[in-house]
Amino acid sequence: MNLVQVSRTLSERVSTLSFRKPVAYVYNPLEYAQVPHEAYLKRHGKAPKQALLLGMNPGPFGMAQTGVPFGDVAMVRDFLGISGAVRSPEREHPKRPITGFSCTRSEVSGSRLWGFAEAHFGTAARFFESFFVVNYCPLVFMDEGGKNLTPDPKPSRSRCSLRAMGHFGTSWRRSSQSS
Repeated sequence: MNLVQVSRTLSERVSTLSFRKPVAYVYNPLEYAQVPHEAYLKRHGKAPKQALLLGMNPGPFGMAQTGVPFGDVAMVRDFLGISGAVRSPEREHPKRPITGFSCTRSEVSGSRLWGFAEAHFGTAARFFESFFVVNYCPLVFMDEGGKNLTPDPKPSRSRCSLRAMGHFGTSWRRSSQSS
Protein backbone atom coordinates (compact mmCIF):
# COMPACT_ATOMS: atom_id res chain seq x y z
CA MET A 1 0.00 0.00 0.00
CA ASN A 2 1.41 3.44 -0.90
CA LEU A 3 1.25 6.61 1.22
CA VAL A 4 -1.72 8.05 -0.67
CA GLN A 5 -3.76 4.91 -0.03
CA VAL A 6 -2.69 4.91 3.64
CA SER A 7 -3.68 8.58 3.94
CA ARG A 8 -7.10 8.02 2.37
CA THR A 9 -7.81 5.04 4.63
CA LEU A 10 -6.70 7.00 7.69
CA SER A 11 -8.83 9.98 6.67
CA GLU A 12 -11.91 7.80 6.36
CA ARG A 13 -11.28 6.16 9.72
CA VAL A 14 -10.60 9.30 11.75
CA SER A 15 -13.66 10.98 10.22
CA THR A 16 -15.84 8.50 12.13
CA LEU A 17 -14.45 9.47 15.55
CA SER A 18 -16.20 11.76 18.00
CA PHE A 19 -14.64 13.70 20.84
CA ARG A 20 -15.88 15.08 24.14
CA LYS A 21 -15.52 18.60 25.49
CA PRO A 22 -13.44 20.65 25.44
CA VAL A 23 -13.30 19.64 21.76
CA ALA A 24 -16.07 21.44 19.87
CA TYR A 25 -14.65 21.46 16.32
CA VAL A 26 -12.52 18.91 14.49
CA TYR A 27 -10.95 19.55 11.09
CA ASN A 28 -9.56 16.76 8.92
CA PRO A 29 -7.13 18.32 6.42
CA LEU A 30 -6.48 14.90 4.87
CA GLU A 31 -10.01 15.25 3.52
CA TYR A 32 -10.62 18.91 2.64
CA ALA A 33 -6.97 19.64 1.66
CA GLN A 34 -6.56 16.29 -0.09
CA VAL A 35 -5.10 17.75 -3.31
CA PRO A 36 -2.03 19.45 -1.79
CA HIS A 37 -1.68 16.76 0.88
CA GLU A 38 -1.44 14.00 -1.71
CA ALA A 39 0.88 16.11 -3.87
CA TYR A 40 3.19 16.34 -0.82
CA LEU A 41 3.06 12.56 -0.27
CA LYS A 42 3.71 11.76 -3.93
CA ARG A 43 6.52 14.27 -4.39
CA HIS A 44 8.36 13.92 -1.09
CA GLY A 45 7.27 10.62 0.48
CA LYS A 46 9.22 8.17 -1.61
CA ALA A 47 11.32 5.69 0.39
CA PRO A 48 13.95 5.11 1.63
CA LYS A 49 14.52 7.78 4.29
CA GLN A 50 17.09 8.05 7.06
CA ALA A 51 14.77 9.81 9.52
CA LEU A 52 11.12 10.50 10.12
CA LEU A 53 10.35 13.84 11.77
CA LEU A 54 7.08 13.84 13.70
CA GLY A 55 4.84 16.75 14.52
CA MET A 56 2.00 16.55 17.02
CA ASN A 57 -1.04 17.59 14.97
CA PRO A 58 -1.87 20.24 12.37
CA GLY A 59 -1.67 23.87 13.35
CA PRO A 60 -4.52 26.24 12.45
CA PHE A 61 -2.35 28.30 10.09
CA GLY A 62 -0.23 25.44 8.78
CA MET A 63 -1.42 21.99 7.79
CA ALA A 64 -5.00 23.04 8.53
CA GLN A 65 -4.65 25.47 5.62
CA THR A 66 -2.30 23.61 3.24
CA GLY A 67 -2.63 19.89 3.99
CA VAL A 68 1.15 19.70 4.51
CA PRO A 69 2.73 19.07 7.93
CA PHE A 70 4.24 22.26 9.37
CA GLY A 71 2.45 23.85 6.43
CA ASP A 72 3.37 27.51 6.50
CA VAL A 73 1.72 28.76 3.29
CA ALA A 74 4.72 30.62 1.85
CA MET A 75 7.18 27.80 2.61
CA VAL A 76 4.87 25.09 1.27
CA ARG A 77 4.22 27.01 -1.94
CA ASP A 78 7.70 28.45 -2.54
CA PHE A 79 10.16 25.98 -0.98
CA LEU A 80 8.26 22.68 -1.20
CA GLY A 81 6.61 23.56 -4.50
CA ILE A 82 3.18 22.38 -3.36
CA SER A 83 -0.15 24.09 -4.03
CA GLY A 84 -3.67 23.06 -4.91
CA ALA A 85 -7.33 23.45 -4.19
CA VAL A 86 -8.39 23.42 -0.54
CA ARG A 87 -12.07 23.18 0.37
CA SER A 88 -13.68 24.30 3.62
CA PRO A 89 -14.29 21.69 6.32
CA GLU A 90 -17.89 20.55 6.67
CA ARG A 91 -18.25 22.32 10.03
CA GLU A 92 -16.06 25.40 10.29
CA HIS A 93 -15.43 27.61 13.33
CA PRO A 94 -16.08 31.28 12.45
CA LYS A 95 -12.78 32.32 14.10
CA ARG A 96 -10.78 29.63 12.25
CA PRO A 97 -11.79 29.78 8.58
CA ILE A 98 -9.92 27.66 6.08
CA THR A 99 -8.70 29.86 3.25
CA GLY A 100 -6.06 27.48 1.93
CA PHE A 101 -3.17 29.10 0.13
CA SER A 102 -4.85 32.50 0.52
CA CYS A 103 -4.17 32.38 4.28
CA THR A 104 -2.08 35.40 5.26
CA ARG A 105 -1.06 34.15 8.71
CA SER A 106 2.30 32.48 9.14
CA GLU A 107 2.73 29.11 10.85
CA VAL A 108 5.75 29.79 13.09
CA SER A 109 6.81 26.16 13.49
CA GLY A 110 6.51 25.62 9.74
CA SER A 111 8.58 28.72 8.97
CA ARG A 112 11.26 27.45 11.34
CA LEU A 113 11.33 23.83 10.11
CA TRP A 114 11.23 24.52 6.39
CA GLY A 115 13.49 27.57 6.82
CA PHE A 116 16.04 25.28 8.49
CA ALA A 117 15.69 22.75 5.66
CA GLU A 118 16.15 25.45 3.03
CA ALA A 119 19.16 27.00 4.80
CA HIS A 120 20.94 23.66 5.34
CA PHE A 121 19.94 21.64 2.27
CA GLY A 122 19.24 24.36 -0.32
CA THR A 123 16.38 22.52 -1.97
CA ALA A 124 13.39 20.51 -0.82
CA ALA A 125 14.53 17.62 -3.01
CA ARG A 126 17.85 17.39 -1.15
CA PHE A 127 16.14 17.54 2.24
CA PHE A 128 13.66 14.81 1.32
CA GLU A 129 16.41 12.49 0.08
CA SER A 130 16.98 11.72 3.77
CA PHE A 131 13.97 12.98 5.72
CA PHE A 132 10.20 12.83 5.76
CA VAL A 133 7.88 14.94 7.92
CA VAL A 134 4.44 13.89 9.16
CA ASN A 135 2.07 14.58 12.05
CA TYR A 136 1.22 11.57 14.17
CA CYS A 137 -2.30 12.92 14.60
CA PRO A 138 -3.89 14.24 11.39
CA LEU A 139 -6.73 16.18 13.04
CA VAL A 140 -7.11 19.80 14.16
CA PHE A 141 -8.98 20.25 17.47
CA MET A 142 -10.59 23.47 18.71
CA ASP A 143 -12.67 24.40 21.70
CA GLU A 144 -15.95 26.34 21.46
CA GLY A 145 -14.05 29.66 21.39
CA GLY A 146 -11.76 28.55 18.56
CA LYS A 147 -8.67 27.91 20.69
CA ASN A 148 -6.33 25.35 19.14
CA LEU A 149 -6.14 22.20 21.26
CA THR A 150 -3.32 19.70 21.11
CA PRO A 151 -4.08 15.98 21.53
CA ASP A 152 -2.99 15.72 25.19
CA PRO A 153 -6.20 17.09 26.80
CA LYS A 154 -8.50 14.57 25.12
CA PRO A 155 -10.16 11.92 27.25
CA SER A 156 -8.24 8.66 27.21
CA ARG A 157 -10.91 6.85 25.17
CA SER A 158 -10.37 9.35 22.34
CA ARG A 159 -6.61 8.92 22.52
CA CYS A 160 -7.02 5.16 22.34
CA SER A 161 -9.41 5.49 19.40
CA LEU A 162 -6.87 7.51 17.45
CA ARG A 163 -4.08 5.07 18.29
CA ALA A 164 -6.29 2.16 17.26
CA MET A 165 -6.60 3.73 13.81
CA GLY A 166 -3.04 2.56 13.24
CA HIS A 167 -1.62 6.04 12.76
CA PHE A 168 2.00 7.10 13.21
CA GLY A 169 2.32 7.68 16.96
CA THR A 170 1.82 5.70 20.10
CA SER A 171 1.63 8.39 22.74
CA TRP A 172 0.30 11.87 23.30
CA ARG A 173 2.65 14.67 24.27
CA ARG A 174 2.16 17.90 26.09
CA SER A 175 2.63 21.11 24.20
CA SER A 176 2.79 24.74 25.17
CA GLN A 177 1.49 25.60 21.69
CA SER A 178 -1.64 27.70 21.66
CA SER A 179 -3.24 30.15 19.31
